[in-house]
Amino acid sequence: MDPARLAAYDVVHAVSVRDAYANLVLPSALRERGLSGRDAAFATELAHGTLRRGGYDDVLAHCVNRPLTKLDPEVRDVLRLGAHQILGMRVPAHAAVATSVDLARGVAGIGPSKFVNAVLRKVAARDLPGWQAELAPPYDRDPIGHLAAVHAHPRWVVEAFAAALDGSLAETAAALAADNEPARVTLAAWPGRSSVADLRAEGAEPGRWSPYAVVLTEGGDPHRIQAVAQGRAGVQDEGSQLVATALAEAPLAGGDSGSGSGTDERWLDLCAGPGGKAALLAGLAGRRSAALLAAELQPHRAELVDRALTPRGRRSRGVLGTVVADGTAPAWPPGVFDRVLVDAPCTGLGALRRRPEARWRRAAGDVAGLTPLQAELLTTALDSVRVGGVVAYVTCSPHLAETRDVVAAVLAGRSDVERLDARPLLPGVPDLGDGPEVQLWPHRHGTDAMFLALLRRTDGNDANHGNHGTRTEDGRSSQ
Repeated sequence: MDPARLAAYDVVHAVSVRDAYANLVLPSALRERGLSGRDAAFATELAHGTLRRGGYDDVLAHCVNRPLTKLDPEVRDVLRLGAHQILGMRVPAHAAVATSVDLARGVAGIGPSKFVNAVLRKVAARDLPGWQAELAPPYDRDPIGHLAAVHAHPRWVVEAFAAALDGSLAETAAALAADNEPARVTLAAWPGRSSVADLRAEGAEPGRWSPYAVVLTEGGDPHRIQAVAQGRAGVQDEGSQLVATALAEAPLAGGDSGSGSGTDERWLDLCAGPGGKAALLAGLAGRRSAALLAAELQPHRAELVDRALTPRGRRSRGVLGTVVADGTAPAWPPGVFDRVLVDAPCTGLGALRRRPEARWRRAAGDVAGLTPLQAELLTTALDSVRVGGVVAYVTCSPHLAETRDVVAAVLAGRSDVERLDARPLLPGVPDLGDGPEVQLWPHRHGTDAMFLALLRRTDGNDANHGNHGTRTEDGRSSQ
């Protein structure tokens, strides 16, 4: 059996049978099969593309004379992989069928391999646009349903994207299409531990927006990069780097004699797991003699954070430490931090191109279950920052209920917060909208769909603060 196709099968089968996460099992599958370069890239796209498309189950259901749930899991996953090669990759149909038959023979036996041959020949009778014309509702009758079928997203996700894009169906289609494009492997050079020049020396290319980003042009296992293997750099989307650096550069204000000191010494990452943003923030804090405390509720995730902050058992500069703590019941007194990041748990709809199975595992009801927690965490963050300090509220989701609505709901009950214009803190990044918050998009910026709101704590006496006025980077106020 072809090692690349076998590695892709390992990943798809682990996801479908064990509810595994593709981004976690793929690196080990590539290593176990000894894949690198083009072979690793092929296996990655085969696995991720199959999962993104929901295994092409709607197509396969038209080519099988029994419910797909009645098929053996091994056979079902081989069919899914074969369908993606035929309909979504530049693999000749005869080669896709022949290699899928070989794979089926190896994992399921001779009898099932004949069944796979017959079904995939039916799949190959149409190309992807032909199947979409057959199965998708007409655009003029049901545009949301049409986009959902053509771009392989649940309907509720398409509706959420459309709402976040001000109802533009053209932009919604572009955002959905970008979700189906393979995301490049992006690394962050942790300040004080490595540099972009170090990573470029190992064959990476500079990122587009972040001064700490590089891109692996050939994909594959990032641990082949020495700086990553040594804990001096890590995998991190450029959008995540941008929101962290925006917090680090946001203008603080001096506190009054009863509420704050105007310092910039103590930073907090309120929901720090698994540690990527914490590592970047700690490096930035260390440059200005500040230090970061990383808090994480889950002990196993706190261990990952601590590992990111203490590579090879040595605490990095700019680190206060890691604590296992509930962000809604803080273990520290109020008003003691100068900068606070709350990267709130969310649906993760902004990273669907990196987590291909996630779109099918989430449900619309998940949003309502998360928003109260998001509001609680943002409230804790605002209480934890000193007067004049800044909070960054971040989600890896463009869903309005998790982004603007949470910020608006929390601010409606406070008179001691002003919204900062986040756009000037992402220099050079275009298409950031009207502000003051920033919503990044894969189709606009090539990043995950990260949301950022910057909020500065005030003493509550200014009339503009009570109305949640927006201040630009130079301190001017607007409404």
